[in-house]
Amino acid sequence: MRLRTLILLTVIVPLFLVLLVFSLVAITSLEENVRSRLEREVQVITQVIGTTLGQALSRDAAEPLDETLHSAFSFHRIYGAYVFDAQGREIYGLGLGEALFSPEDIRAVVESGEMQADYRQHDEWHYYSALKPLTAPTGEVLGVLQVNRLNTGIENYTGFLSQIALLAFMIGAAGVTLGLWWSFRHHIERPVNRLLAVMQQVEAGNRHQRAAVDGPVEYQQLAVALNGMLDGLAEKDADIEVRRQKEIELEQRLRKSKKLAELGVLAAGVAHELGAPLTVIKGQAQRLARSPAIGDQEQARLTRIHGEVDRIVDIVRQLMELGRRHNVAKERLALDRLIDTARELVEEDLEAYAIRLEHDLPDPSPVVLANTQQLVQVLTNLLRNAAQAEGVHRIAIRAHQEGDWLTLTLEDDGPGITDDDKSRIFDPFFTTKPVGQGIGLGLSMVHRIINDHGGTIGVFDSELGGAGFEIGLPMDDNLNAPESPHHTTQRGSTT
Repeated sequence: MRLRTLILLTVIVPLFLVLLVFSLVAITSLEENVRSRLEREVQVITQVIGTTLGQALSRDAAEPLDETLHSAFSFHRIYGAYVFDAQGREIYGLGLGEALFSPEDIRAVVESGEMQADYRQHDEWHYYSALKPLTAPTGEVLGVLQVNRLNTGIENYTGFLSQIALLAFMIGAAGVTLGLWWSFRHHIERPVNRLLAVMQQVEAGNRHQRAAVDGPVEYQQLAVALNGMLDGLAEKDADIEVRRQKEIELEQRLRKSKKLAELGVLAAGVAHELGAPLTVIKGQAQRLARSPAIGDQEQARLTRIHGEVDRIVDIVRQLMELGRRHNVAKERLALDRLIDTARELVEEDLEAYAIRLEHDLPDPSPVVLANTQQLVQVLTNLLRNAAQAEGVHRIAIRAHQEGDWLTLTLEDDGPGITDDDKSRIFDPFFTTKPVGQGIGLGLSMVHRIINDHGGTIGVFDSELGGAGFEIGLPMDDNLNAPESPHHTTQRGSTT
């Protein structure tokens, strides 16, 4: 049942019923009061003139009789006065209503000796008539006085007034009910429906919906409270989402760390098993290379064998380093000096491909807390990867510091990295280079070094058109990684 219907049935309708009963009782009481007043007036007039008429009849005097009857008409709405003898015959009379009572009715009054009154109708006129015995001083009943009062004025219209009052009450009740219904619909139901619509949209998944703060003060307070609750839920949802992303990130780190640890164990075993054979191969190649019987063609082949053995040893060493977590020996270093050192190491690659290296660093240059060799290795790997990508003519290094957190970005104008590759770019042995040109351990090593420094690294689509890497490094060992302020919509998964 709707609220407005419930209020009408439990409040308005009982109230109107009480008012209706009260009105009917009041009208009935008014009617009874008017009628009682009419009856009392007629009876008092009859009593007053009855005494005088009794004395006139006992003296058989006509003049006092006539004067007394005329005096009765001086009272309001007295329209008839008659005197009858003991047999019911008219002696004298004036006005209307002579035939209201039969001789038998008059004789019955004579016999009873008491005044009687009744409502009578004659010729479509309504009267209230009183019959009073006229007695002599000796107590003998000489006749009967009849006084008639015409039932006109308000006493004739009390029934009509009751109907008018009832009709007015019904019209008023209907008007009040309609007004209450409209007010309820406009001031209560509509604001409630607006709040309900907001709740339904929120339930459907639109968590950004908010209620309009308007209408009566109570509904404004409800809207403010609802919006506050929704804002609180939105904050909780955002916090839950951040926690979920951090858990996913932590899970990815743990999985990658586990993979690297397993890889380190495997690499250690492989290095142990391959160490002796590789030493023998390298030694034999060197001995053969010193032999005077070896021609230039064979000498070149032995040199290649020697280089490939060194390459295998280097790969095994990288695998062992990748799977092992190091206690990083840090020192405070100027960022511009680290970048210059890395630039010198890749200078040949940059010149070979005619690549312009740009850098935009704060002045003065930030001082980072890091291991010089490892951080230079990170920069070198990233610069060399960018330089070896097809179509790269420009590499930009930028840095900015927010509080105790340093963000370093390295971008190029090459072909970039596909979305499918972004999620695997730091996995061991993943590479987009042709076979024989890379083993896919460089970025994995970069990832491991940045993790050892308590930092973050992520890949994104550069505004230059190519790939971009963003490195976050704490300026203090006790800092946690903040949310990155850059490229949040273009970034791949950050680890």
